[in-house]
Amino acid sequence: MALRVVVVDDSGFFRRRIVEILNADIGIEVVGTAANGMEAIEVVKRLDPDVVTMDIEMPVMDGISAVRRIMAESPRPILMFSTLTTEGAKATLDALDAGATDFLPKRFSEMAKDEDSAKILLRRRVRALGRSRVRTGSPVHVESRDRAALSESAPVVTRSPAPPRAPVGTLPLHSLRAVLIGTSTGGPVALQEVLKGLPKSFPLPIVLVQHMPASFTPAFAERLNSLCQIEVKEAASGDVLKPGCALLAPGGLQMVLEGGGQTRIRIEESPLGTIYKPSVDITFNSAVSALKSQVLAVVLTGMGADGREGSRALKGQGAHVWAQDAASSVVFGMPAAVIDAGLADHIYSLKDFGPALVKGFC
Repeated sequence: MALRVVVVDDSGFFRRRIVEILNADIGIEVVGTAANGMEAIEVVKRLDPDVVTMDIEMPVMDGISAVRRIMAESPRPILMFSTLTTEGAKATLDALDAGATDFLPKRFSEMAKDEDSAKILLRRRVRALGRSRVRTGSPVHVESRDRAALSESAPVVTRSPAPPRAPVGTLPLHSLRAVLIGTSTGGPVALQEVLKGLPKSFPLPIVLVQHMPASFTPAFAERLNSLCQIEVKEAASGDVLKPGCALLAPGGLQMVLEGGGQTRIRIEESPLGTIYKPSVDITFNSAVSALKSQVLAVVLTGMGADGREGSRALKGQGAHVWAQDAASSVVFGMPAAVIDAGLADHIYSLKDFGPALVKGFC
């Protein structure tokens, strides 16, 4: 059965364009449209779609207010279309706080390298979010055979059988030097949940990698900093890892850890062909030489498998790896890849990560 989608936008041209793109996929059927948030609420109630695509700025009722109402009355996955501006970033983060599941740039030129790739990405993202109906706090479950195909732009690959479970981290938690956290779809809300539970005196530095556009990460770092007791800032080259401070990888670039007397950050351009900017794997792999086994790597909700190979490399050094469970993941892709590979020492519900970090390190 095809996934049923409602498209919401005040621009008739944009609505028609999205409808045409989605209906070109035999697995997707656009069953209705709406021109503002108030119409969207009524259409969603009447048609009960699997997924809703939503604009932010609309007359009568804006997209954020509509998301809040839909998630309170009849929750389901909602994909926001956002402008890649500072104000657009803040509005999109507000929409995610209100319950939206994911977002994409409204301009196709900002979504992918060409229009055909952008269309494929949009259809793939809708299919991923519609795999199961989302109740408040419940995941979009992704079957093992589908996970690789749901990476934002990765080709379908044949998965080899999962290897035997790797040995648990060799060092006690209190002897570690840093916490590394990687995430994607669902990550902004997940990171808020985890970091808000940490005290100002948290004794380790934290490194954050969230798949996010360049224009969004400054606003996201500011938001986290305002909500958390620990300090949170967007990372810059030369930043030193210090206790009680979380450094967020800038969007569109890569964050690398460098060892020595003090562990420092280097921000660099992405290698040719890199899918994720920033990439969890690149940051995690850099920690192998910079911090060796003295790391806790955490992989949270997200589409695809970014973080698996970096976790594997860290695990080979004896590092600890934690992953989010299926029940609390928005999309159980990235953590599932780590779990399937036998790399996770512990699997936690989202609400349990903060208490587990406090218990392990404070």
